[in-house]
Amino acid sequence: MSFFDNFFGKKKSESVVLVDIGTGSVAGAYAHYTEGEQPVIHYTRRLPIEIRTSEPHEDAMLRALAILGDALIREGAPVLMRATGSGSVDTILVSVDAPWQKTSVRTEYFEQKDPFIFNKNMVGAALEKTSVAPAGQLLVDESIIGTILNGYETKDPYGKEARRASIVILTSLIDEKVAQGIQKTLRGLYHTKNIFTIAGSSLRYQAMRIAFPHERDALILDATGPLTSIALVRRDLLVDVVGIPVHKAGTAVWLKTLTDELAALAQRFPLPRTIFLLAREPDIVSIRETLDEAELGKLWLSDNPPKIVSVRGSHLVGLIRETATAPPDISLLLMALYFQRRSVKD
Repeated sequence: MSFFDNFFGKKKSESVVLVDIGTGSVAGAYAHYTEGEQPVIHYTRRLPIEIRTSEPHEDAMLRALAILGDALIREGAPVLMRATGSGSVDTILVSVDAPWQKTSVRTEYFEQKDPFIFNKNMVGAALEKTSVAPAGQLLVDESIIGTILNGYETKDPYGKEARRASIVILTSLIDEKVAQGIQKTLRGLYHTKNIFTIAGSSLRYQAMRIAFPHERDALILDATGPLTSIALVRRDLLVDVVGIPVHKAGTAVWLKTLTDELAALAQRFPLPRTIFLLAREPDIVSIRETLDEAELGKLWLSDNPPKIVSVRGSHLVGLIRETATAPPDISLLLMALYFQRRSVKD
């Protein structure tokens, strides 16, 4: 930044590559961030993962990722250049879905005989002690999604006095071999060391908290890929994540498995009356019709069914601006929203 930029107060800005890796497809986007403004998505592309005979799934995914990367550089970088004056990027954010990721929630407790000041050093020491990845898995992200001091959730906990405290941690684990392959592919395409990976379910939960801050209790039904997950949110905290081992959302088998999982959750927790449905066009229409026809109200012991919100790009108007000509991709939009909040925290 030049003397004149500092003198006239030029806003900080950066360009980011967003990469979404799912079971059946990979997608990429260029997003540009300027301090104090909405993120802008300038280019998006999604490609199917085509598995050849006897080919491992991860090999097909990495081949599709390489083809996607070529399109991002050949087609997307010139678009970014025309829009921002530069085709280079500072950071790459990668979201990885099942079967290559695992998301888990745990709680760490702090309690002392005498009152203590809750601080970041305590949290860092606890994370360092308990952050252990199983063999073959890589710990790529740990996000603190809730802090409770003296029995009350606290948004700004550091520096406050407490007798007992706890933090709720959302952990992302990625298959180590797959993570290495993703890193190698992207480093061969871009000259940046800033490559951050996170489990897709973790990212979308955190992005949904940003997009719908007033919905403190909800179910997030994530059908953005062939494998569906259910996230239960109570009082803003992620309580449980359940996977549905059925490949096609909207089918009779899928609905039966979904209702069984919801019934199991209802035995442990009161079910929220709001369900956020995440899915890609045009699948979201048929999945919503299947849910509307089901008698879900019985799980709530009520004749009234829960409120189902089909999350679309229009819900994010005012949070993200898009100039790309391709149809809105909800996974990439949520990635752009997540990165904006995460970069502000960092």
